[in-house]
Amino acid sequence: MMVSSVMKVSSSVAMVSLDICSWCSFDGRVGCWIGNEEGKWNKLAAPRSTKAANIKKLRISPLASSALAETRGSSKAKVYKEVLKDAREKFTQEISFQSKDKDISLAKALLYVASEDEAFMAFNREIDAYSLQNERRSASLPSETPDWKCVESMPLSGKTMSEWMAELDSIAREVEAELVPRDIGCDLAEVLDAVNVVLFKSRGFKRSSVTVDSKCSYLHSVLSSGYCSAILLSVIYIEVCRRLNLTMVGSRIGEDFLIWPQTGNHEELFKVNSGHSLFGIVNGKCVNDPRSKASDIDSDSLSGLEIATNRDIIGIALANLVRLHWKRASRANHGLMLTSPLRSVDNSDEKFKKADASSVPLLRPQDLRLAIMASQRLLILQPHNWALRRDHGMMLYYSREYEEAVQELSICMAFAPEEEAEVLEAFVEKLHLLRVESSWKSLGRKGRLTVT
Repeated sequence: MMVSSVMKVSSSVAMVSLDICSWCSFDGRVGCWIGNEEGKWNKLAAPRSTKAANIKKLRISPLASSALAETRGSSKAKVYKEVLKDAREKFTQEISFQSKDKDISLAKALLYVASEDEAFMAFNREIDAYSLQNERRSASLPSETPDWKCVESMPLSGKTMSEWMAELDSIAREVEAELVPRDIGCDLAEVLDAVNVVLFKSRGFKRSSVTVDSKCSYLHSVLSSGYCSAILLSVIYIEVCRRLNLTMVGSRIGEDFLIWPQTGNHEELFKVNSGHSLFGIVNGKCVNDPRSKASDIDSDSLSGLEIATNRDIIGIALANLVRLHWKRASRANHGLMLTSPLRSVDNSDEKFKKADASSVPLLRPQDLRLAIMASQRLLILQPHNWALRRDHGMMLYYSREYEEAVQELSICMAFAPEEEAEVLEAFVEKLHLLRVESSWKSLGRKGRLTVT
């Protein structure tokens, strides 16, 4: 998933308006952003019934729409737009609070995430292709329309969703084949050892230490390359064991996510046999490293850990995506944090009073949009988490979507601690000014507005 660091103007326009903002409202229902006639997502609406509302149709800005209408490749962009909508709907359905947590497929939910992001980047490539065609009238560009129309049919690195799900089935069959010559029946230690042999020796899965490589953060890329983040390695382990009728559970310990077989007797997980415990077999280096918090876990402390739900695990994977894309987006602004602008919010700060849109750091737009999309999905899972909503609002601020940022941060203030709410209130006042100034300049007016 290579990301261009320099986006053409038309790409930026499309990315700002191509915003799928579905999320759960506070009463558990599904709300959505409504687009106006100008193609801008700016109003918060709640459904009229308790049933999940349909996610509204994607809208693209008039500039991008007219551009696509003039090019023969516009049909491809339309397909990607439909896949974007379909992927978000299917993800929302998969993690719906109307479903039991045990019925949620980790693999399927994360493949929907990957499909949406892939379709978004493909859409932007189509806009870039149109820009190139405009610049070089003689350029010959491919215009074939994809022969697929839904997220399940869209190829991810050459395979469809069902084929990637089948890849997990194939790994489970390899584990079964590894168990045949051992002639050990259903011995738990042997089953886990066989899983390790297939995953880490036969398949060569490795935990990557690279924090800005997107290939380690999307399930299909991990299944293809073998390099993965800690959470996705756990997801693959859990999914393979589930296919072997072995239930694995897990919990976040420090920077690690530890997993173990569900059992009523935690002591048996820590009995050392042939130099290893069951807990050590599954989590390997994490428990053998004395610098890791996981090395201190025993049967007593394990009982006190909070077991992560499937929704929690998906949330951890999404939070990793937010961090990944934020780091990539802000790479040129070393040390920039999402909450950096909140530090200088002080009514006596002259710099704050005179702040205008030009003071907002320039970030890589595609990576910033991918971070926003991951944040939107997180808010579907955790609509009441004020810190997540604050971070989401700050990303909208960096994206110069001031009206949307005001809405998100205003909602956040209702749930945030008093001290945080006071800081946010002052910052929201600044956003109101930036929104007015943006409208002022769009009308051709000159001059700077300041806080009084």
